[in-house]
Amino acid sequence: MLRSIEFYKRHFCLLLCMFTLLSLGACTSISDMKTDLSERMFGRQIADPPGELSEIKATVMPKIVWKAELGKVGQYDLLPATADGAVYAANAQGDVFKFDAVNGKQQWKVNAGEQISGGVGLGGKLVLLGSLSGYVIAYDLSGKLLWKSKVSSEVLSAPEVSGETVVVRCGDSRIFGLSILDGKRKWVYERTTPALSLRSSAGVVVDSGAAYAGFAGGKLIALRVEDGKLIWEAAVAQPKGTTEIERIADITSLPVVDGSVIYAVAYQGKISAVDRASGRIGWNRDISSYTGINADESRVYVSHATGSVYSLDDASGKTYWRQGDLLNRQLSAPLPMGGVIALGDVEGYIHLLDREDGSFAGRIQLEKSPVLPQLVALGTNGLLAQTRDGGLYAISLK
Repeated sequence: MLRSIEFYKRHFCLLLCMFTLLSLGACTSISDMKTDLSERMFGRQIADPPGELSEIKATVMPKIVWKAELGKVGQYDLLPATADGAVYAANAQGDVFKFDAVNGKQQWKVNAGEQISGGVGLGGKLVLLGSLSGYVIAYDLSGKLLWKSKVSSEVLSAPEVSGETVVVRCGDSRIFGLSILDGKRKWVYERTTPALSLRSSAGVVVDSGAAYAGFAGGKLIALRVEDGKLIWEAAVAQPKGTTEIERIADITSLPVVDGSVIYAVAYQGKISAVDRASGRIGWNRDISSYTGINADESRVYVSHATGSVYSLDDASGKTYWRQGDLLNRQLSAPLPMGGVIALGDVEGYIHLLDREDGSFAGRIQLEKSPVLPQLVALGTNGLLAQTRDGGLYAISLK
């Protein structure tokens, strides 16, 4: 997660000069230098400590139904996936697991032989992962390896399936379309990136034959999954400022499709509602987020970079409520679950906010390790949370 932006504005020039001198002998390419600089400048340690939590009067009592120890994920934002009564998950060391969604019983475990950096993706009866060395790996639902396909660089997000195509995004901002049958390349989309951008696990969202992805510089694109052709490009945020760090306005989280509209948010930028057919901006708001947004029942929910949570009207962007008592807690993307909104934080808490007014409805601490940026719905009354130290939790909100 991000450090205080003001801290970096004061120290940017000094850090950049020092890093450049030190890196000349250590990095093998300009790409390596950019990646290392992004990690140093925007690492997971923050200058400002998480705000203290106050006592709440709980109306919802979350409960851990089962827990599994997966193994650490390191710097990668892995997430579990669920379908047909099963949960699939992975760790950074290459272990891939299948569990019973009801009781957490392990059904199988395989090792990919690669360091896993993206996943888990599900679709077309495939379990999909991406590796640090740039492989997309496909298993069937019984854990049998079906194929491995080499792409251009590390895969930092979950591959997605649309029809007969696996869509995967690489760390160098290329997006590949692969055959679901054997992983052979069907197409590739590529674009240039700014000199300095945030390293993130932002992937792609596929829906109705289109793939949507956000990029550095605040750009949101739509691609045709069939052939990788650009349908439209929209400017969610415009970089501004005099230094490279002030001009960062990157979309670092997944966009969210909601009917005819897709929502996206940029760090140091805006949240925007974009028409899916034309790419035209319907409305936008000056709200910054690193981990993202969600939408449900005429509301859009966003985790602000500083720890506030917003509920917005989906038609106008008007604020319904703002919860500001989670300062610097590095919140996950919001997950609407019935009458509450669930969020994870840097100290292993799951917070539940009332959907109507944003007040605290419940809270549970899983462990002291950070909850990863995406929570996953488990049925209608439960969710899955994975932590950076390797805990996988099934939580009931009944």
